[in-house]
Amino acid sequence: MEEVKLHGCWASPYSCKVIWALKLKGVKYEYIEEDLSTRVNCCYKTWPENPLLPEDVYERAMARFWINFGEQKGLIFYDFIRSTRETQEKATKQVLEVLKTIEEQGLGDKKFFGGNTLGLVDLSFGWLVQWFEVMEEVILGTSNPTLLDPTTLPRLYAWVQNLKGVPVIKENLPNREKLSARLKRVRDIIVAGHDE
Repeated sequence: MEEVKLHGCWASPYSCKVIWALKLKGVKYEYIEEDLSTRVNCCYKTWPENPLLPEDVYERAMARFWINFGEQKGLIFYDFIRSTRETQEKATKQVLEVLKTIEEQGLGDKKFFGGNTLGLVDLSFGWLVQWFEVMEEVILGTSNPTLLDPTTLPRLYAWVQNLKGVPVIKENLPNREKLSARLKRVRDIIVAGHDE
């Protein structure tokens, strides 16, 4: 087997998803930190079926649907990041609608999206664990989350706590303070560009 090299960025939820998947599967890898502000590195390659997808054909299709759903709704979260005082209420409402859909129709009453087993859908939405919490704190200016909390989204909140309890996830989250500072800088750049 070839040695696995992971080029990533400490603050990237995409890098963390890959780290979590590799660690869950016990795949040894070399991590190479990249400075994404200085270059773009794209590669295209066909990969074998992901072992974190369910074996059942229907469940696998549903997992792919929810992964795609999350990717398609990414712009709504981007709008939330770049929202101003004038647009914040609308952006917040749209984010809440997406999160409610994920909770009600994707997660349901399960511990993880695949039931009792952590899977690829959980890793795909894993950025909600640290990144969204920090995003909400930076954008809404509060250290008490109001969107992803036990009263607004109780099942999704419980899922976040379950995911945080998985050692591979917990041990491989970015530093919260550094992530907050980075997100503030990114938001300032986005908002400044939006105001021009």
